[in-house]
This record gives sequence, C-alpha cells and structure tokens, in this order.
Amino acid sequence: MIDLYSWATPNGHKVHIMLEECKLPYAVHAVDIGTGDQFKPEFLAISPNNKIPAMVDSEGPDGKPISVFESGAMLIYLAGKTGKFMPKSDRAKYEVLQWVMFQMGGLGPMLGQNHHFRLYAPDKIEYAINRYTNEAKRLYGVLDKRLSASPFVGGKAYSIADMAIWPWLRNWKNQGIELSDYPHVKAWFELIEKRPAVQKAIQVLAAQRKPLTDDKQRDVLFGNTQYQKR
Repeated sequence: MIDLYSWATPNGHKVHIMLEECKLPYAVHAVDIGTGDQFKPEFLAISPNNKIPAMVDSEGPDGKPISVFESGAMLIYLAGKTGKFMPKSDRAKYEVLQWVMFQMGGLGPMLGQNHHFRLYAPDKIEYAINRYTNEAKRLYGVLDKRLSASPFVGGKAYSIADMAIWPWLRNWKNQGIELSDYPHVKAWFELIEKRPAVQKAIQVLAAQRKPLTDDKQRDVLFGNTQYQKR
C-alpha cells in the first residue's frame, strides 16, 4: 500500500495520474498547504523540503517501507516499481527522462513564477510579469516543436514525461497563453485530458482546495512562515 501525502496542485496531480494509470492501491492524505500542514514535523520527516507530494511505500525495493519526496523522483520510482510508462531500452528511457527533467528544472519553476507574479504578488511588477509570460511562451514553443515530431512528449508512447508536463498546462489561460497558438500542444493536451485515469486523478483532493483569500494563507505560502527555520 502506498500512503500519498498530497494536495490538488500540478505537482500533486502528476503523481495522482501515475497512481491511477498504474491502478496501484493508495491512501491519500491531504496536506493543506494554505494552512501550513507542510510544516508539520510528521510531514517534514518524509518531505524535508516541505513540498507536496511525498509518499511512503510499505513495500519498497527491498521489501521494507521507503519514503520518497519530489514529484519527478516519485514518477521514476513508480515507473520502476510497476514497469509501466517508462521504455525498456536505454536510449528510449533517457529520451523520456530528459523531458521529465525539462519539466522539473524549467517548465514547472518558470510557470510557477508566472502564476505568482500574474496572480498572487501583492504588487503587479511589469518587468516580472513580462519576463515570466515570455518565458512561458518560449517553453510552450519548445513543446510545440517537440510534439510536431513526436506523438507524445517522451517519444512514441505515453509516459511519465506526459504525466509530469500535462498538469502544468491546465492553467494556460492564467499564464497569458492562447493554446491555439500552439496547435501540436493543444491536440496533445486534449488527448491526454480524455484519459479516464487523468480525469479521475485531477479530482483527488480537488473539493478540499479553496481559493487563496486571506493574508494568513498568503503568509503561509509566500511570506515569513515559509522561511522560518525548522
């Protein structure tokens, strides 16, 4: 059994999708990042960077429990555990992994900054908004070019690369993006969106997530609470 500690965010959705696609039994535990659950000692014990998601697999590689944090690492772990959604050959495997790293190191952080400065920052800083909106457009362009030559991001088959990237594109409107400007991304996005496991996964914990409305939540997510030594 896998105990998943998560919230309804793009990084959470990645792992929700993988678990649903693999049909693995799991118990989901809500980590409300707006109220500070991510700073609780019991969560920090499995996710020292105080970010969701994280998980504990009671049946690890050696038969003993193992905890894993960082959503990209969790996707790779689950692919290894199940033998699914990761190619077998080294060449194809590294093709998938490089696009997972593209999401982890570039797409996710840049779109995250885009969301922050466009939606959440108390001051609308034109330089920051322009910088991250333009970077979002560049990254969408990279994906569009890739998907013009490949049916899926990682290659010929649906993989953890698609699972890693797709949730981050769900808020394209808030990112200052017009999806029709990237026709190959749009077609791919709509294809993934139709998958039953994806539809089920994005509903995990969705009903518990509330809009960011008060200063306390802002402080927890973006202010001094985030930076306290623990």
